[in-house]
Amino acid sequence: MVALLSVAGYPGEQAEGLFRPGAADLGDPYLPGLGNGGYDVAHYTLRLRYPPAEGRLSGTAVITATATQNLSRFNLDLAGLTVTSVTVDGRPARHTRERAELVITPAVGLPAGRRFTVDIAYGGVPQPVTDPRLGSNGFHTTADGAIALGQPISASTWFPVNDHPSDKATYDIAVSVPDGLVALSNGVPRGTSRADGWTTWRWSVRSLMASYLVTLVIGDYRVETRSHRGKPMITAVAASLPPGPADAALARTGEIVDFLESRFGPYPFEAYGGIVIDDDRIRFALETQTRPVYSEVFFGTEPTTWVVAHELAHQWFGDSVSIHRWRDIWLNEGFATYAEWLWEEHDGGRSAQEIAEAEYALTDWSQPALDPGRENLFSRAVYQRGALTLHALRRTVGDDTFFRLLRVWAETKRDGNATTAEFIALAERVSGRELAGFFAAWLTGRTAPPLPD
Repeated sequence: MVALLSVAGYPGEQAEGLFRPGAADLGDPYLPGLGNGGYDVAHYTLRLRYPPAEGRLSGTAVITATATQNLSRFNLDLAGLTVTSVTVDGRPARHTRERAELVITPAVGLPAGRRFTVDIAYGGVPQPVTDPRLGSNGFHTTADGAIALGQPISASTWFPVNDHPSDKATYDIAVSVPDGLVALSNGVPRGTSRADGWTTWRWSVRSLMASYLVTLVIGDYRVETRSHRGKPMITAVAASLPPGPADAALARTGEIVDFLESRFGPYPFEAYGGIVIDDDRIRFALETQTRPVYSEVFFGTEPTTWVVAHELAHQWFGDSVSIHRWRDIWLNEGFATYAEWLWEEHDGGRSAQEIAEAEYALTDWSQPALDPGRENLFSRAVYQRGALTLHALRRTVGDDTFFRLLRVWAETKRDGNATTAEFIALAERVSGRELAGFFAAWLTGRTAPPLPD
């Protein structure tokens, strides 16, 4: 202990050799350059201000983390914005930029196991990140506000972050916007305050959350606040959309959650909700934790609920149980897609078997659900073949065993990260069967396995 404390007194530059830089990349081949090593974040406190007329975001990010090695310096992911000051444990720290990386050298080295706090002041005009394969992700300005949303990249376009799902954290978010606008985010509302023409909206997330699941929606919205099973439920629909199908679909959120609980076990978070946006650039829905965001294109003239079931199922599978690497994304999307099938059957539509038979006939078995490649991260194979794998597993082991497996998976991996290998091992333990060959055929095999009746 004495030696460790004395080493910690060396200036960051002098600590080289005793201490070393944290990795600038977590080694996920699907997203090279994202995520950083050498520390584990526990909490983010964001205090932000955003005037839509200017489009300039400003504020501070206070990050509490623990060093997992002797750190001489460390990186955070941050795209485009300007950092004006950084302190580590209250002392000024040197900071430089290397493309979308913020490199911080503290005044003294940080020994392994040391809990430390980073305070970053920053600002600028945020821009989304556009990828030819993954589309536009991140902070999008709108006529009356902004929408921060995207997968697998989003958070680093509007705050400094360890932007990889393997480093989950809790959050406090306070956003000041001009009076008359709302600023919606994740978790439990902690009230609003007004001063000098500005309203500050406060949100708190106490369950661990992956960074791409953090959202910020600013603008003119119809907001409904109510309670469901003792927890706050906050839904919102863009005021530019007339009251109708989107409002009706969100109104069934509690009913859908209750059904999913009957299959997957207790809802894992402290709040419920959903947000419907009206923006032609964003034509997808995303499982942002506790409060999914939906494009209005899903609702049209009918209160479509399959997409609500999909995103709410992600609260268990994808949000609470998060993937460790993006190659395992079928653990998110295959599970949520299968939840769609279960909900459709429950809601008076086709049976899960009927849906499976239809999807089986359409499946391209040359495309794997597991490790599909970066260019196929959101492919049909990940979603539909992943769901078919679960349906075939259900038919193979029986309903009681299958749904017990899903509940055990959700409970034992709650607030954590998981891999396909871990799911297969648990399936074998719960079912008492050897299933490696089954999963190889259904997830990655290049010929169609027989669909069980």
